[in-house]
Amino acid sequence: MTSRIKRTPAARLGLRERNKLDKAQRIRAAARDLFRKHGYEATTMRQIALQAHVGLGTLFSYADDKRDLVFLIFNEELDMLTGRALTAPRPGAMLIDQLMAVFRRHYQQFAKHPTLSRLALQELTFYSEGKQSQDFHAIRGQLIAGIERMVADAQRARRIRSTPDARRIALQIFFLYAAALRWWIAAPTPRVAAGLAELRRVLQLQMEGLAPRGR
Repeated sequence: MTSRIKRTPAARLGLRERNKLDKAQRIRAAARDLFRKHGYEATTMRQIALQAHVGLGTLFSYADDKRDLVFLIFNEELDMLTGRALTAPRPGAMLIDQLMAVFRRHYQQFAKHPTLSRLALQELTFYSEGKQSQDFHAIRGQLIAGIERMVADAQRARRIRSTPDARRIALQIFFLYAAALRWWIAAPTPRVAAGLAELRRVLQLQMEGLAPRGR
């Protein structure tokens, strides 16, 4: 199982660590602001460094490129979001209701900043390298592992069939969620309620299967 990003409270950090944290926060704020104002393609690493008041070399020590910067912005909040979302489901509820409790938190968060959310979802498709990639994959792994636990609990309680493997079911659910999320966020004004309703229909189809009734 992948581990979550480890954080130490700022009050317990030494001067060097606090300076490093401060620079990271300034870089995140500058990148977020410039991406919103000028767009991802038009913004340069040099502009971000200037606005963050750090040297270009310092900026590259935090992120390999602009795509890496997108995840420097998102990883921290995505980690906290995933942790909160996985505590949302009610124990013993139907699996689809538990899943919707988790995914509702994600839709609500992505809807707050749709432009940056589209950018992040676009860039993560083939995101396997870069200074921030390890943290991103750990967070994604945490979400999938949480879904797997819910599936396994539902199997043990006989709320769903005990086969196939819980991991495989969890991956299928995650793939459906990831595709539905991208379809929804691409709308000019993504509505959370409408997106969640469509996601529930897709997940319900998976829960029921395509076999004729009575079989």
